[in-house]
Amino acid sequence: MEEGTSKEPTHCTVTEDGYDAFQWDVREDCEVRQILDRVADKWSLLVIALLDRQSLRFTELRRAIDGVSQRMLTVTLRQLERDGLVERTVHPVVPPRVDYALTPLGRTLHATIRSLVTWTEAHQREIAAAREAYDARAREGGS
Repeated sequence: MEEGTSKEPTHCTVTEDGYDAFQWDVREDCEVRQILDRVADKWSLLVIALLDRQSLRFTELRRAIDGVSQRMLTVTLRQLERDGLVERTVHPVVPPRVDYALTPLGRTLHATIRSLVTWTEAHQREIAAAREAYDARAREGGS
């Protein structure tokens, strides 16, 4: 078992309307926080995006993801497999061939990631302008 994860899901407290914005931020043992930490890291996002259209071998994933180490890709794939987002298929051939693919659950997550990317693309100019304005204020000594 990975350090910092429990065997059983924990239940975070929620507000009367069913939503507590802090449920994944302040409770380290909260399952929601653990899942968000996992799926929102940069390597997981890239793996999920790459596996959206086709299954890939480890070496294909490694070549496609600039900067990922062999160890980090291995850890990421194992975590995604453990969470039920990626399936690993070992083919009984010589040499052994292993493919990775999104599970149906992983495909639903990819749809959410795609929405986030679409939002980012639509608002990137506004964000760039806000950054420039912030940096200009910081240079002038006001924040």
